[in-house]
Amino acid sequence: MQVSGDTHQNRFGLTGRLALVTGASRGLGWEIAKAMAEAGANVLLNGRDESHLAEQCAKLTGNGLSAEPACFDITDEVAVADWLDGLEKTPDILVNNAGQRNRGALADNSPDDFSRLLDVNLKAAYALARALAPGMVKAGGGAIINITSIAGPMAGERDAAYTATKGGLEALTRSLAVELGPHGIRSNAIAPGFFATEANADMVDDPEVSEFVEVRVPMARWGEPHEIAGAAVFLASEAASYINGQVLAIDGGHSVKM
Repeated sequence: MQVSGDTHQNRFGLTGRLALVTGASRGLGWEIAKAMAEAGANVLLNGRDESHLAEQCAKLTGNGLSAEPACFDITDEVAVADWLDGLEKTPDILVNNAGQRNRGALADNSPDDFSRLLDVNLKAAYALARALAPGMVKAGGGAIINITSIAGPMAGERDAAYTATKGGLEALTRSLAVELGPHGIRSNAIAPGFFATEANADMVDDPEVSEFVEVRVPMARWGEPHEIAGAAVFLASEAASYINGQVLAIDGGHSVKM
């Protein structure tokens, strides 16, 4: 997939691209969606709260950017199929960002709890990639970006279920890269570290956790949500045209410190 007026500067842009970002109404997903819109993409913001999605889209369109709501539950196969049937064009960028976390020891999380986490964090990403891949192939290529976590390769206490799902998503990224790469579809992942999102508000306010971040993260601070956006735009762009099957950790150096 070549960019019109193929200068290096243009290769970092997303003009003419259609991006679906799941879990895009807030947090990291919102920052990724906003950045992709600013880079020129028409962005489909996914979530389940229709009114909130409309408000977020209005923030972008009010600034002359292109954004539309994509209101459906990513774990509902019928809802996903119905939404896809209504599209005129298949997105050529898929960001599997939506996820849940259920901290707790083995004894506190039943197999059903684990299954629900798998449905959101892993199965939905698989299903969406499977659903969009044929359209991407027909269009000549695309980009899939899975938002994993440094909890994929690194394990903490009382977090087995989440760690397993994120490790699985990382493995899925590699498999998609191998299977879809010959068709011009690049699959990569971003592994966030400690980010000060709404979902992590309790942790951010916990003095013990903040002390851990200051000691263990070389940059000695939490990441701000907007700091993930540039990496997502880059991996979706033609500037990353030969990057496939990689996991980019955005964690202030946490994963490399002994």
